[in-house]
Amino acid sequence: MAPKLHPAELTEGKCGRPLGLRFHNTSGNLYIADAYKGLMRVGPRGGEATVLATEADGVPFKFTNGVDVNQVTGEVYFTDSSTRFQRSQHEMVTATGDSTGRLMKYDPTTGYLDVLQSGMTYPNGLALTADRSHLVVALTGPCKLVRHWIEGPKAGTSEPFTELPGYPDNVRPDGKGGYWVALHREKTESPYGSDTHLLAVRIGRKGKILQELRGPKNVRPTEVIERGGGKLYLGSVELGHVAVVKAT
Repeated sequence: MAPKLHPAELTEGKCGRPLGLRFHNTSGNLYIADAYKGLMRVGPRGGEATVLATEADGVPFKFTNGVDVNQVTGEVYFTDSSTRFQRSQHEMVTATGDSTGRLMKYDPTTGYLDVLQSGMTYPNGLALTADRSHLVVALTGPCKLVRHWIEGPKAGTSEPFTELPGYPDNVRPDGKGGYWVALHREKTESPYGSDTHLLAVRIGRKGKILQELRGPKNVRPTEVIERGGGKLYLGSVELGHVAVVKAT
């Protein structure tokens, strides 16, 4: 039996919940992965978002989540975390070990949607590598990153990349060939002792954890972006502000 939804969750489903945002720099288009509305796009002048896709291969999106854009081709990569549970039921995705998630590609020129991989366990955030050879995809429930190859001899296949000490959300390039991975919470988080926990980790290009970012337990980031001056910007689905901290 599906869990009973709180009134606020019912409203969320009607209004939508944007989880992934990414600009295509050439066109100025903003692509949105909305948990309930699907893949959407807003033009460079703003205005109302256009829904681009709500299903793939006849199977409706249930939990559209992460998104990234190939800045050269304009192709859009995004995830649907589950075909069984909505975002408001995200704990069920982890608790049941649901493996109905999908990784997809949308071609804005033709409107063609391609399922790159199905049967994934809670695919969440993703990042296209600088050479555009593969995607780094966060699997939230299993606490790991995988590489999905889109070019070269391994194209169309996935392989393990990194085991993580927590449950990952979005993945963003660190500007040094690696990635910042936001951790919503640690694998084994004790209610006693320290008032801090892991907020994020920086992963090198070979999958090694290079740096850990710790902070208050009431801060559970969903995205970490590094910008000039060594500043990290932390987004969250729970807090009403963006936190800014030093990377070192």
